[in-house]
Amino acid sequence: MGDLMEIKFGTDGWRAIIGDEITPNSIAKVAHSFSKYLLQRYNSKKNILIVIGYDGRKFSDEFAEIFAKITSSYNIISYLSDKITPTPFVSGAIKQLSLDAGVMITASHNPPSYNGIKFKDYYGGPFFTEETLKVEKLLSNEESIPTECNYKKIDLFDVYLKLIKEKINFDIIKNANLSILVDSMYGAGQDYIKKILEINSIDSTVIYNKPLSDFNGRLPERIEKNLLELSNELKKGNFSLCLATDGDADRLGVMLENGEWLSAQEQILYLMDYVVNRLNFQGDLVVSSSVTGKIEKYLGNDLRRVIRVPVGFKYIFEEFVKGNVAVGCEESGGYGFGFHIPERDGIFSSLMFIQMLADSGYTKLSDFVNAKRKEFDVIYYDRIDHHFEGDSLKILHSIYNSQLKNVMDKNITNISTYTNSRGIINGIKFIFDSPTQWVLIRCSETEPLVRIYAEGNSLDEVNELLTYFQKYF
Repeated sequence: MGDLMEIKFGTDGWRAIIGDEITPNSIAKVAHSFSKYLLQRYNSKKNILIVIGYDGRKFSDEFAEIFAKITSSYNIISYLSDKITPTPFVSGAIKQLSLDAGVMITASHNPPSYNGIKFKDYYGGPFFTEETLKVEKLLSNEESIPTECNYKKIDLFDVYLKLIKEKINFDIIKNANLSILVDSMYGAGQDYIKKILEINSIDSTVIYNKPLSDFNGRLPERIEKNLLELSNELKKGNFSLCLATDGDADRLGVMLENGEWLSAQEQILYLMDYVVNRLNFQGDLVVSSSVTGKIEKYLGNDLRRVIRVPVGFKYIFEEFVKGNVAVGCEESGGYGFGFHIPERDGIFSSLMFIQMLADSGYTKLSDFVNAKRKEFDVIYYDRIDHHFEGDSLKILHSIYNSQLKNVMDKNITNISTYTNSRGIINGIKFIFDSPTQWVLIRCSETEPLVRIYAEGNSLDEVNELLTYFQKYF
């Protein structure tokens, strides 16, 4: 790999095809530049401490060891996970052990042909874009890998247990006698949730818990279409609920005990309600622009702001770093908590979801959800990913410049715009007569897709709104 321009970090790290772009040499180049960045940042005046973790993808362990060898050769104190580990364990270790940075070898929920690198900073969350760019600028053709190993092995599970010990009420869960099913999707989540519950004398069942480099032919994204095996498994047993974690276990998926998918929109609404109204945690609520307007309708008030950010957890964690955030959630199942780490954590989110059901008095998630649907009404929401080969940004800007006042006899009461890292508008949101009536249009800049999201007062209204805006493309 001679062309350094091929190594480009996005909002959540670098992901690329194994053997094509991601090789031992390209990993070594990044490790050298990362090491130089840390030395420059801390001016070589202190002992720099970092942690390195890896998932179960092909060559992840080898790539992590290369990284540890190189960083330790720069006299950076480097802790390497002694086994496959979820991404949140790396972020948690940084916070729990007061480290300076972390590296995770993973491609998260991408297909198994991919691998990648995520950088974590001293606060336990992702690097800011400007810091990642500094690492990029230091890339060179240096590929040397030291033969001597100066890194130290570490059990990150042990560290994670200490981090969450006082944050989950295991007594409530134990007394509720729930029947818990966990699907790790052949990913890095493995049987960690089961182990955490067992340590606290709580039974659970885990399936697909062996990490496989190809995820057994399954795409490791915790969405409904990838959880058919789990849905069938649920119908065989007598469970209370099921939680699913993605490839690197930083995102959560939820199914009712009857095998029905619980949308992320509902997961977010119920979790946020539980944290602020039952557990009484103070702070703002941060959500992506594509999350249900019921957050504003039911949970926002004069003392608790609802902050809307562009799609992507990067924008949520930036609000965490500013402080005074209770919960931050995105539609793709990434949930963070102000009293935990400023990062997505599928393991911790699962435990919080179990605690929420246990604390409700219900023993079946469907009963809990039915009660919540009566309290908050049903969420009518959908999205379409529309394939479009043309200049979608140009069309998006023309829609914005047309200064629409109404759509389908609905008055537009507010228009929000969202920009990319270069300051170009790549998303527009139209809000109509209430916070639960809106349309969001987003243009992908990495693939020929326009994503259109809508929420309304009925499924018919949602479909009409989606169809109306799809006609522009």
